[in-house]
Amino acid sequence: MAGVVVIPSSRAAARRAQISERGISRSIGFLLVPVVLLIIVGLGTLLSASSVVALRESGDALYYFRRQVMWLIGGVVAMVVAALIPLRWWRRMSFPLFLSSVALLAAVMFFGVRANGATRWLIVGPVSVQPSEIAKLTTVLFMATLVSRRETLMDRVWPFLWPLLASVGVVGGLVMLQPDLGTSLLVAAGAFSILVASAVPMSLVAGGSLLASGVAFVLAYTSPYRWARVTAFLDLQSDPLGSSYQAVQSLVALGTGGLWGVGLGASRARWSFLPNAHTDFVFAILGEETGLAGSLTVVALFAAFTVAGLAIARRCTDRFGRLLAVGITTWLSVQAIVNIGGVTGVLPITGVPLPFVSFGGSALVISLVAVGVLVSVARHPIDVEVAAR
Repeated sequence: MAGVVVIPSSRAAARRAQISERGISRSIGFLLVPVVLLIIVGLGTLLSASSVVALRESGDALYYFRRQVMWLIGGVVAMVVAALIPLRWWRRMSFPLFLSSVALLAAVMFFGVRANGATRWLIVGPVSVQPSEIAKLTTVLFMATLVSRRETLMDRVWPFLWPLLASVGVVGGLVMLQPDLGTSLLVAAGAFSILVASAVPMSLVAGGSLLASGVAFVLAYTSPYRWARVTAFLDLQSDPLGSSYQAVQSLVALGTGGLWGVGLGASRARWSFLPNAHTDFVFAILGEETGLAGSLTVVALFAAFTVAGLAIARRCTDRFGRLLAVGITTWLSVQAIVNIGGVTGVLPITGVPLPFVSFGGSALVISLVAVGVLVSVARHPIDVEVAAR
């Protein structure tokens, strides 16, 4: 027929491969840009937020900043390695990695170091590790593997559910013994998102969410210090010098920042007015120094990361890769929401760090490894069994 050009199959296949490569590059770029910008913002804010406490504790105003840079270098290397690992290998390693994280959580009970009322760290020489951060990633990996392999059993509820409930329950129980309700909720959020993204009936998902909410309420109500945080959230003026002190000072810092902030390095809250200014409440220092404009920029970066992660999941035709991308994106996004919500008084304070921004070696490295896994999913969007043939 006149006017019709027939492209040879080899050329058509090459064209499809070129388009696919472009799509993969765009997906990875859309993911990495907000992550890089958040890390840059985090380093700048940390330099200011940690200087006073670092000078008081060690005599070196750059102590925490230098440590964060060292962890960042290691985290970037780990992210690159994670991105280069084929997706099928992540599925094969999910169970050994999960067992290793459970063993580390159990070791915390016997060899852990107690600080700030909790036992969450293992110290090996000069390095301190928080196994609960590792468990966030390994639990998502293991859950994605279980659900992708057991979707054919969904018509038999109990055989399908019990391995999922057991794995999340073991991790959540060990984390709660530290105690750390915030991290337990994040582990549950990652697992819940994987179930939502699978073919599990929504009635089952809704029932599980109600049960988990009830358990979380009981755990909060039966713990005096957790319930004090809840009551402080409901009424900040109930104990402004006690249980609600941190929340009040956080709002004072944010309010001081106004629209454009007091200027970089000019925070007043960091001068021992706001506890944990360089860790859980780094967003308050950022809001004070850069104002509402800077705070909304960080929120927009997390929103861009969420959209990019879910777009990678949408492009992936492999069940395991899709569920894994959803789980990782949800975990990091919910963690950001919980942290920012606590700092701004929208949610109760839970003590979880702001991903890529707060000081913390374990959290930063594991978050970057999770980003590397997302890159691996983006690089292998087709079924891993097909790719392996």
